[in-house]
Amino acid sequence: MIERYTRAAMGRIWTEENKYRCWLQVESAASTVLAEDGVIPASAAEAIAAKAGFSVERIHEIEAEVKHDVIAFTTAVAESLKSQGLAEESRWLHYGLTSNDVVDTAQALQIKEASTLLRKGIAGLLDVLKRRALEFKHTPTIGRTHGIHAEPTTFGLKLLNWYAEMQRNLARFDAAAEDMRIGKLSGAVGTFGHLKPEHEERICARLGLKPALVATQVIQRDRHAAYISTLAIIGSTLDKISVEVRHLQRTEVREAQEYFSEKQKGSSAMPHKKNPITSEQISGLARVLRGNAQAAFENIPLWHERDISHSSVERVIFPDSTVLADYLLAKTTDLIDRLLVYPERMKKNLESTGGLIFSGQLLLDLAEAGMLREDAYRLVQSHAMRAWKEDLVFRDEVARDPAITKLLTPEKLARTFDYTRQLGNVDAIFKRVLGE
Repeated sequence: MIERYTRAAMGRIWTEENKYRCWLQVESAASTVLAEDGVIPASAAEAIAAKAGFSVERIHEIEAEVKHDVIAFTTAVAESLKSQGLAEESRWLHYGLTSNDVVDTAQALQIKEASTLLRKGIAGLLDVLKRRALEFKHTPTIGRTHGIHAEPTTFGLKLLNWYAEMQRNLARFDAAAEDMRIGKLSGAVGTFGHLKPEHEERICARLGLKPALVATQVIQRDRHAAYISTLAIIGSTLDKISVEVRHLQRTEVREAQEYFSEKQKGSSAMPHKKNPITSEQISGLARVLRGNAQAAFENIPLWHERDISHSSVERVIFPDSTVLADYLLAKTTDLIDRLLVYPERMKKNLESTGGLIFSGQLLLDLAEAGMLREDAYRLVQSHAMRAWKEDLVFRDEVARDPAITKLLTPEKLARTFDYTRQLGNVDAIFKRVLGE
């Protein structure tokens, strides 16, 4: 991922240096366990654990010749041991392992590191969403369906909806991350031709991983697809939030707005502009996450016990998806934390249609007062369509209709157009989501 969207802590996880460090961690754990069982000399395991090293540059030099990254790595590590007079010990490096025993298991370590950061990001966004949902719990605003004014809601309920969705995303993420906490050291086709299952179990335990119950030369890629897909779902939720902010910031709406700093500029040509650039960036980058999910699906079917068609893809989608998810979580958290909210504008928009948004309540009140529902619908709709077309005040028009006033007193009509009546269960909804 380009530097522009990479936060330092996540970026470090996907450096070449850290990748090879994880490879060496797997090699060392394997050597230690094998030495404990007397398969290799204890001195070899001790040397690999304490003395083995590598140079990224040297690995690249060797790979340019041998065209195999794991062989380049093991050769470079062996050279580091030999240079310290440990040639005898170096011959036990990578004993009984195949390339993907190291690569897949080490990748799990990197994903485990990345998942720790991503989980913190999700938790941080949840905290901000909860705080701001409570802040605007009873701030009335218009609810929109199909982009058209529908019935009253509260701005707090919008935020609460996002909070509940992110809670579900956290549960999905925890499950996907746990499913990726898997190592594999079962050999070239997964048959433990050179190590034993108990070796794998102990090596994985030393690394904080669980062993794959069954594998080929690789860990099966349904796990990886589930993980990348979960990041795409999280990105889509962040996209959903940003799309709402983008609409609310429109000049005609102006109910909420991204924070705009004192020295910030919105346009090179139009000094008045304040554009929702953060929200638009979130929407754009979420598309990349969804595209990566498709690539992860394509990695599931591999030839027989293994091919490498997935490998090149994962060199891109795992760093990019985790880096982007980390970046987008931080951007969305800041977006909501500093979001400027305009309750008076919300109230103005709520009242802008002259009470049209209470047509459903009027329909119910007329039916309750004795009018047939079909007749009430026709009557209310005729007033609504006329008010819409001629820019009339719907509330005033129905108050002048004898067919309505003979059933609904002025007091009852006032209650029909009281938005607090429709918002009486907001506390109950919050209690459902947040508990006591």
